Amino acid sequence: MKTQLGATALEQVLRDAKAENRAALIGYIPAGFPTVEGCKAAIDVLVEAGFDAIEIGYPYSDPVMDGPIIQEAADLALRNGVKAKDVMATLAHASATGAAAVVMTYWNPIEQFGADSFANAIAAAGGSGVITPDLSFEQAHPWKESATKAGINTIFVVAPSTTAERLQKVTSITSGFVYAASLMGVTGTRNSISHSAQELVARIREVTDLPIAVGLGVSTPDQAREVAKYADGVIIGSALIKELLGKSLDEGLSNLKRLAESLASATKGAR
Repeated sequence: MKTQLGATALEQVLRDAKAENRAALIGYIPAGFPTVEGCKAAIDVLVEAGFDAIEIGYPYSDPVMDGPIIQEAADLALRNGVKAKDVMATLAHASATGAAAVVMTYWNPIEQFGADSFANAIAAAGGSGVITPDLSFEQAHPWKESATKAGINTIFVVAPSTTAERLQKVTSITSGFVYAASLMGVTGTRNSISHSAQELVARIREVTDLPIAVGLGVSTPDQAREVAKYADGVIIGSALIKELLGKSLDEGLSNLKRLAESLASATKGAR
C-alpha cells in the first residue's frame, strides 16, 4: 500500500476512507484462532470482503477487556500453543494483504518482550501500531518513546466514563486513531449500541483532530451502519469470532464471508 510520506498504513487507510466520505472498517481476530493457518485464512476473507484494517489480538491468559466470546477464542489459541512469533507472523500476513494491520495486546506481553524489541518487531512485520487497553497515561511514556522510535502508532482506549481532563491527556499521546469503547464493560455482541458512544465521539472531537474508531458491542450490519454515520472507524470483533467458534473451518469461513460482506456494505453505505 502506498502511503503519504511518514504515514503508517493505518493512517493512510483512515485518510482514504475520509476522502471517500465513509468510515473505515476494522476487524479483530486473535492470532492462532481457530488455528494459526485458519486465522490467516479468516484475515484473507475479511480483506477480500472490504475490511480496511485488521486488528490482531495477542492471546493472553488474564484479559480485563475481553468478553466471553473473545476469551474463548483466545483460550483456544493459547491451547494451540500460540507464541509471540505466531502473533508477528499473523501480523505480517495481514500486512501483506494490503490492509493496515495492528496488534491489540495487554501490557504484560510487551513488558516481557521488552518495549523496544516489541515495537521493532511490530514494525518489522509491517504492522502500523499497537492498541494497549490496560496501559494508563501515567505509565505510557516509555512505551510511547519506543513506538515512536520504531515508527508505529500508539492507540489508547477511552470510555464514556473518561473525564474531559483525561481525554485531553490520553489523546495527546495517541496516534493512528482513538479507540472509543462504546460502553463500559467488556467486549461482546449486543442488541443495540448505547447513545453514550456517539456522545463520547463528540467529546473526543472537542480535544483532538485524530480519527476515532468505535468498538465494543458493534456486531450487526445495522449497528455498523449506525456507528459509521458519526465515527471515522467501526471495529467488529466478537461477531466475527462467533462465526468461527464451534464450526469446521470451511463452514466458519463461509459464514464469516457472508457477515463480513454485509458489514462492509452497511459501513460504506452509511453516509
